Amino acid sequence: MSSSPSSDDVRSYLFERNNWGRWGEHDERGAINLITPEKRLSALASVRTGETLSLSRPISTRASGNNPQPALHYVKTWHGSGDEVSPRSATAESGGFAADFYGVFYHGCSTTHLDALSHVWDEQGLYNNRDPADHITSDGVTFGGVQHWSSDIVTRAVLLDIPRYRGVDYVSVDSPVHGWELEGAARQQGVALTPGDAVCVYMGREKWQADNPDTLYGDHAAGERPGMHASCLPFLRDNDVSVLGWDMLDAKPWAYDVAFTVHGSIWAYGLALVDNMVLEPLAEACAARRAHDFMLLVAPLVVPGGTGSPVNPIALL
Repeated sequence: MSSSPSSDDVRSYLFERNNWGRWGEHDERGAINLITPEKRLSALASVRTGETLSLSRPISTRASGNNPQPALHYVKTWHGSGDEVSPRSATAESGGFAADFYGVFYHGCSTTHLDALSHVWDEQGLYNNRDPADHITSDGVTFGGVQHWSSDIVTRAVLLDIPRYRGVDYVSVDSPVHGWELEGAARQQGVALTPGDAVCVYMGREKWQADNPDTLYGDHAAGERPGMHASCLPFLRDNDVSVLGWDMLDAKPWAYDVAFTVHGSIWAYGLALVDNMVLEPLAEACAARRAHDFMLLVAPLVVPGGTGSPVNPIALL
């Protein structure tokens, strides 16, 4: 398909082709079930140099349009030695230690984070036909918490470089990424997807931001942003993708009668989404070595009942 889907098409992608019940009615791991021990072993074949890259953005403590609730970071020092410590008395001989507090509202467009299965839902409910009213509480979630992925996300990954495929610097607001472009980029790069793969879609966020300094990506006041179109949903479902990582998110606005477009793959397909990755250095490295597959490690904080977690994804090349 090389034309935009209708609203009925998009609803069919989400409602008629979901993965509910595929791994059992009580499943809370979703498409991460596709990352088997055998899959992890096979992913080792994509490691060629042993080079590692962090794909995370620095956690920001500054408020901005795309970070309206900035992270909190406080450091406190104690001076003394042994059992005699005091936050006030300091001598050169006594030594001391420092400790800090972190607090972060990580969902949004600023922090690199993992979305758990409890993060979003649509009119039919949470992943696997669960009613959000029964499971979402202010004390945490009772279904689809991020703790179920505490050690699972180690798999083969494929980078799809959309700007290189298009011959441009970045994806623009008026030209979102379509599903057939994901297929085309994979063909151009000579990579074939296999079930359980992670797909990292590079769209050129840093270059877009440099050319649009007055509009922060994801600024709530802007009402629009470049990113991936709803037509990408069949690509994720047909290829049994387990993880979607991206530097941009769902393109906005979307002209479809659904609560979410690509983020809908969480509740529909059970995908793990890693939002706000830094992918430009990875795209450069993949182009230089002429290989676009690698091993990806994503380790969330083990927070029982969490709707996700800040993460530092590591690409092992």
